[in-house]
Amino acid sequence: MAKDLMGGHQVSLKIDGDSVYPEELKQILITKYPRLQEASNFMIAVNKEYSMNEAKIKDSDEVAIIPPTNGG
Repeated sequence: MAKDLMGGHQVSLKIDGDSVYPEELKQILITKYPRLQEASNFMIAVNKEYSMNEAKIKDSDEVAIIPPTNGG
């Protein structure tokens, strides 16, 4: 799970600028938490909705990391 790879349920990040695209955030997170590379195909949810990199994440947004799912 992402929380195990990052060491907790919640983390705070300081990001240069006023917003960031989800793909940029994924790279920032992998740089800060290298163990996330083990689950590099994780998804990002912004304000409880999957984000497909179309909208920038702002300071007031809530972000969740969604680990890859297995199944059939």
